[in-house]
Amino acid sequence: MSTLTIRQARPDDCPRILQFIRDLALYERALDEVQATVPQLEALLFGDNPRVYGVICEEDGEALGFALYFFNFSSWLGRLGLYLEDLYVNPAHRGKGAGKALLRHLAQVAVAEGCGRFEWNVLDWNEPAIRFYESFGARPQSEWTGYRLTGEALQAFAAGKG
Repeated sequence: MSTLTIRQARPDDCPRILQFIRDLALYERALDEVQATVPQLEALLFGDNPRVYGVICEEDGEALGFALYFFNFSSWLGRLGLYLEDLYVNPAHRGKGAGKALLRHLAQVAVAEGCGRFEWNVLDWNEPAIRFYESFGARPQSEWTGYRLTGEALQAFAAGKG
């Protein structure tokens, strides 16, 4: 019987990570929004001052899925939080526990780092993921609405317009 292992991502994982990102974006109906490149991932994950971290779930040396995360801050708690940006497991390998193993690993990182929160977002139509997250005690934060500035709107606002 093979076992799942979680390991830190390495620079040579960046092409695979980018493919996982694209696979996730395809599932989320937003593939055309992916602009990331392997060199960008290499710089952000493995440059002089990494701001983003990655882990890979493997079975017998085969990458089944990944997670990307970073640390944020809660002024109310006065502590760091761990924010999960992406979690993806190849559909051919779902049901083996890879998703839960990745999340448990990140929960352990959050606890070890003294984080007060472990947070992520899920699309409101992604019922399988919602059921999965709620099965181990995660709860939606329905009182908050996320906002985003991107592209031309971000550039214009930063330039003092609007």
